[in-house]
Amino acid sequence: MTKKLQILEKFSGVCASGELCLYKNLIDQLQTEVSILQEQAQTDALTGLYNYRFFADVLPREMERAQRSLQPMSMIMIDIDHFKKFNDQWGHEVGNQALIHIAKLIHQTIRKLDIACRFGGEEFVVILPNTDLRQSIYVANRIREVIEDTCLRITTEDISITASLGVDEYRANHTDSLEGFIERVDAWLYQAKHLGRNRVMHPDLSVDVVVATNVTPDEKDALFNAFSERE
Repeated sequence: MTKKLQILEKFSGVCASGELCLYKNLIDQLQTEVSILQEQAQTDALTGLYNYRFFADVLPREMERAQRSLQPMSMIMIDIDHFKKFNDQWGHEVGNQALIHIAKLIHQTIRKLDIACRFGGEEFVVILPNTDLRQSIYVANRIREVIEDTCLRITTEDISITASLGVDEYRANHTDSLEGFIERVDAWLYQAKHLGRNRVMHPDLSVDVVVATNVTPDEKDALFNAFSERE
């Protein structure tokens, strides 16, 4: 057997003796390491949810899927109430524990096909494929109730936490851009925070909502009576 043939057989996975390729273990190890790096690149290190980079990649795909399948998809934005005051009172380490606590509650509440991400700071987002507005409102209310009802245990003390949520859907006949859809959901979150917090805000189910392609900060302030900036 020529040396060239031996080399070819090694790289094909089997040596002339029938043993596994000498490089197989190394290849398997490299594949494992690549998979771990890929997972780390799309996962938030603190909460274990998907990170913003993954969110920015997956949302356009889900919007395109909604266009092709003619099935709606929805999105929920979640903001922990008074989180700056929380950190001031309890410290940033407890604040980090609160973020981990909320992330676990969100993960436990949603379906396996739903996509939960840390949007940034104390904000989270959940993408719900094949889910209309009515269904997503139900999920959002369930998340809100679970957060309110499940205290964060710190040594011997229980700390109550609440969150505000905004919900909207994306359908095949909608014309807003990626940024426009995010801004639309964020506008409902904005309203939830300024109407008292610890609530879910969304379009009226009885009204056929006109979808705007963009909502500027000035337009959002005008829409909600120029409320002060949220914390």
